[in-house]
Amino acid sequence: MKVEQIFTCHQVSEERKVSLATLSFQGHAMYWWTSLVRDRRLHNDPPIQYWNELRSTLRRRHIPSYYTRVLINKLQRLHQRNLIVEEYRQTMELYLMRAGIREQEDITIARFLSGLTFEIRDKVELLPYRDLNDLVQLCIKVEQQNLRKNFKTSSYSSSYSKVDYKREGKNFEKKNTFDSSKSLDKGKAKEEKEKKNTSHTSTKSSDINCFKCLRRGHIASQCPNKKVMILRGQDIYSSQDEATTSPSSSEDEEEASEGESCEVT
Repeated sequence: MKVEQIFTCHQVSEERKVSLATLSFQGHAMYWWTSLVRDRRLHNDPPIQYWNELRSTLRRRHIPSYYTRVLINKLQRLHQRNLIVEEYRQTMELYLMRAGIREQEDITIARFLSGLTFEIRDKVELLPYRDLNDLVQLCIKVEQQNLRKNFKTSSYSSSYSKVDYKREGKNFEKKNTFDSSKSLDKGKAKEEKEKKNTSHTSTKSSDINCFKCLRRGHIASQCPNKKVMILRGQDIYSSQDEATTSPSSSEDEEEASEGESCEVT
């Protein structure tokens, strides 16, 4: 395509096009062209003198025979998807040009419409247009409108979500403050209740007298002291442990039977 533009710009004749085009060959292309000229000379074939013949030879050398079928399959499966309208149109025109397909404009318009997204196609089909260019311009306008609507919707939803997040954060802080103050009040009330119970228990236990050891704070059945206090007249005696006995215990018992005695148990 670029070479043909140069030929047209400089008004190159048909006899000079082949020689000027082969001057730009380098590397493997130059080696291929030299081999081709030598082989045609060995087989007594006429040399390549015209540009169309050279172009056909280059096409057979570098483009496979199934290339056109591949392009047609790509063209049949072409859809807009994530492409913008202008990119979709350029891709379709490129496939048509490379495959060498020349079709009526109505067929191209139908092909273009079938590959558009539903959001654009449903609106464009209701609008009037004269040719493919008018259809493409309408599709671009509809596409821009959809982009603006989506942008407004996304910005509104993002701002609304931020406001909700702030509200939820404030409510969460208030709830935490209320719960913490409530737990502190419960803890204080529990501590005061325990203090009252402890003081009440201590006052009650301090009023109890043990008749065994004559001390306060416990009863006779819970007395840790195993000694027994005996009141005889105005004298107070304390007995030894129950496990130990003395020889004078029998005498004391006889005297106790004669006189008045009181044993505290």
